[in-house]
Amino acid sequence: MGDMWTGEKVRLRGVEPEDWEGFRDLAKHTVDARKADLVEPPRSEESFRAWTAERAGRPPGGEAFRLVIETLADRAFAGSVTVGETDSRAGRFRTGIVITREHRRKGYAAEATELILTYMFAEQRCNKCEVEVYAFNDASLALYRGLGFVEEGRLRQHEFFAGTYHDVVLLGITAADYWATHQLPSVR
Repeated sequence: MGDMWTGEKVRLRGVEPEDWEGFRDLAKHTVDARKADLVEPPRSEESFRAWTAERAGRPPGGEAFRLVIETLADRAFAGSVTVGETDSRAGRFRTGIVITREHRRKGYAAEATELILTYMFAEQRCNKCEVEVYAFNDASLALYRGLGFVEEGRLRQHEFFAGTYHDVVLLGITAADYWATHQLPSVR
């Protein structure tokens, strides 16, 4: 078996203290931040250093974790992927992804998501992954639909920001649906 955290374009790795600049740069663009979550007030560089150092010191895995997406070509910080809201009884988890502006539209988000799905389905015995995407975020909707996620519902006028209410689209993929289009990891 090869390294399950490495694809053809990216590698997923733990957060390191020096990643603080990458996380700071992700937060600089409020339009981008809004597509993934809410816009927060500006933070100091020291705040980013402390936040990143704290995450770098956390033990790996667990029910919620964040990994850095690193390009194989130049080992650049390309974003991060998260796993959270894990329900081991039901076999469900949620994931989310954020990619830096200069690394978008290169297949990094899809490959990083596939690496996470493979890990969670093949190693953690999860049966379903869910994501929530703002209805106006066409790029993320296309990403997840392209990976085989299907729309399972819509929370109408669910979030308020930028002076108005916005819908949230719920998408999901089961392990069976995922393995129908992906190869199970080899044990050799």
